[in-house]
Amino acid sequence: MGARSSDRTRAAILRAARAHFARHGYERTTIRAVAADAGIDASMVMRYFGSKENLFDAALTIDLRLPDLSAVARDDLPQVLVRHFLDRWEGDPADDALLLLLRSAVTHERAAERLREIFAEQVAPALGEAVDPRCAGLLSAQVLGLALTRYLLCAPGVAALTPDEVTELYAPALAALLP
Repeated sequence: MGARSSDRTRAAILRAARAHFARHGYERTTIRAVAADAGIDASMVMRYFGSKENLFDAALTIDLRLPDLSAVARDDLPQVLVRHFLDRWEGDPADDALLLLLRSAVTHERAAERLREIFAEQVAPALGEAVDPRCAGLLSAQVLGLALTRYLLCAPGVAALTPDEVTELYAPALAALLP
């Protein structure tokens, strides 16, 4: 029973931390504010994570949950990638750690480093032999650009499109990167 309570407390802290880091950035997020939103004492945040930097690192731990792309036909790969990320972000973009990471990477070097690691360790291997390794980074740049304009900047011409429209209109940009 204690382990489950511990897991719930840790999850509540991470949810609150991600929300605060997303809204206020690293510098303006405080341990006290995170603790208050998690409904616990600030000392508990320190007990679980040790420091604000460790909490930030934990909040930036992301599994992109990429589907198995090895069985995807090359012509379908762009649509599968666009749809995968849209499905993640459309559920609750404010709760997506990848969007937190993207927002933070511009001003915080550790977040930028973590973003590079995630795409190098998850996207490039998932694409495998289907994509020239030089193009994997450009495909990532396209996906991150979509996230930036649709969810962080809320550019009207992009944010107003349905997920089906985004997939239809954006997948050809990814397809152009496939040799």
